[in-house]
Amino acid sequence: MMRFILVILSLALSLPVWAAEAGQSVTLFNGKDFTGWKLFLPDAKADPAKTWSVKDGVVLCTGNPAGYMRTETPYENYRLRVEWRWPKDGGNSGVLLHIQEGDAVWPKSIEAQLHSGDAGDFWVIGGTEFKEHAEQGSKRVEGRRTLKLGASSEKPLGEWNQYEITCKGNSITVKVNGVAQNLASDCTVTKGFIGLQSEGAPVEFRNIILEPLK
Repeated sequence: MMRFILVILSLALSLPVWAAEAGQSVTLFNGKDFTGWKLFLPDAKADPAKTWSVKDGVVLCTGNPAGYMRTETPYENYRLRVEWRWPKDGGNSGVLLHIQEGDAVWPKSIEAQLHSGDAGDFWVIGGTEFKEHAEQGSKRVEGRRTLKLGASSEKPLGEWNQYEITCKGNSITVKVNGVAQNLASDCTVTKGFIGLQSEGAPVEFRNIILEPLK
């Protein structure tokens, strides 16, 4: 009996903190600094502070050089909400989902695209795959890209947009400003770190909130 209790306690302690509070939202970005995040640039000599900074509760990203900020904790089975906007002329970025070990530009993951006008597209990176992308004869599949289901639901440049990304089991669904835009099913990766890209243009992020799913 004692051995059984010890095994149960061991398993409980091994669970990540967020999983123990399923249904309760977790604020991934505290609005003040990058606690809980790793800032990755492929050039070890590059200064991350020249790429990312925080002001008034907002992450400011210059877009150069290419890299990403990612969570220090891996996650699975969650609903992620993140707001972003283009302060200038628009450009490219993305939300990297299920990032696997081995930081690189770009890491093995599935990207929920943020390129202005294309938010809602999926990209497979580093050999990841999912059912809808594997259907290479589909009109929505272009190389590593799987086009969103409908017209862009993004707001005009300079205004805040919201991604709602639900990762449950081996599926990912995305909504852009409340509009369902894409589905990835039978994903070959189902858990990992969450990242936000620096990819050539100034972009801003705020209200990065994760809700663990039961």
